[in-house]
Amino acid sequence: MTETPAVALLGPRQAGKTTLALDIADDRQGPFADAHYLDLESEQGRARMADPEAYLAPLSDRLVILDEVQRMPGLFQSLRGLIDRGRRAGRRAGHFLLLGSASMDLLRQSSESLAGRIAYLELGPFGPREIPDIETLWLRGGFPDSVLAPDDAASLRWRRDLIRTYLERDIPQLGPRIAAETLRRFWTMLAHAQGGLLNASALARGLGVDGKTIGAYLDLMVDLLLVRRLEPWAGNVSKRLVKSPKVYIRDSGLVHALLGLETRDDILGHPIAGASWEGLVIENLIMAAPDGTRASFFRSAAGAECDLVLETPRTGTLAIEIKRSSTPKVSRGFWIAAEDVQADRRLVVYPGEDRWIGENGAEILSLADALADI
Repeated sequence: MTETPAVALLGPRQAGKTTLALDIADDRQGPFADAHYLDLESEQGRARMADPEAYLAPLSDRLVILDEVQRMPGLFQSLRGLIDRGRRAGRRAGHFLLLGSASMDLLRQSSESLAGRIAYLELGPFGPREIPDIETLWLRGGFPDSVLAPDDAASLRWRRDLIRTYLERDIPQLGPRIAAETLRRFWTMLAHAQGGLLNASALARGLGVDGKTIGAYLDLMVDLLLVRRLEPWAGNVSKRLVKSPKVYIRDSGLVHALLGLETRDDILGHPIAGASWEGLVIENLIMAAPDGTRASFFRSAAGAECDLVLETPRTGTLAIEIKRSSTPKVSRGFWIAAEDVQADRRLVVYPGEDRWIGENGAEILSLADALADI
């Protein structure tokens, strides 16, 4: 936070960005004592920023926290001028903390105006490090108010309310004019297809739109940090590889809410159970991977497949297979895929707690252990 003049903390709604920022603002003993917080989602906050330079100039010696900054996209140019004047005056770094609930547009605007002046961090919902009860985390997802709800029914109600808020308020505020029911159907179709290859034509037929529209809908969900588009591995091998990305709703609790699954038994009795668990593991491993990691999956036309390939600067290339079973068995296709990507390690992540070395040197381990290893 003290290395650059500005830091953008990005994450979906209700992931805890504001709570974290307010904790920083309340820390009167730390390096950012006397921080100033402004919520740009409120009319009062936006009114105060009608003239950003006039409002912010007197706060030059304080940490300024601007929440929901995507609501004022024209702000970045003003921040650039303030940061540059502060640099010339010899003021310290760590002056602006920008909180945002959308990624692509926010990054595009800030990168154009604040190149060399801003660092980016992503804050996702809770993971196994915060919620060691993996089964509850899988069922309810990682949004704090969902996973910490008093019971499963209350958790499901909260997630349904979050979905409705996105559809009826948040997305229209960002500009796209998409009927809420159409977007709900699209989101639910993605939940049914969790972890599958993107089939835009099938989605288009289901919604009665064209493929270009499906692409725009998917881009929107990715921008809102609600969906992850996992690209296929693209190394130099002679085999014919699939070219379509795989698509995951990033929070397992939202998958279950969209499909109306309230309890663990409901999930285990539904065909989505394995893909939902796979999505939870993939999301947490990618979020925990060090900077500079390249994430992908491997699938050849002949059937060789690896759920996740992480090419990391610290631990090399990891070929990762994800199994929901407590007695995981790995197919021959995984070994072929691991050989093709020249994996340094072969990991099999399963829902148990024990750890052992399986056949061909595969490491069978829990999600918590896998997170510690990468």
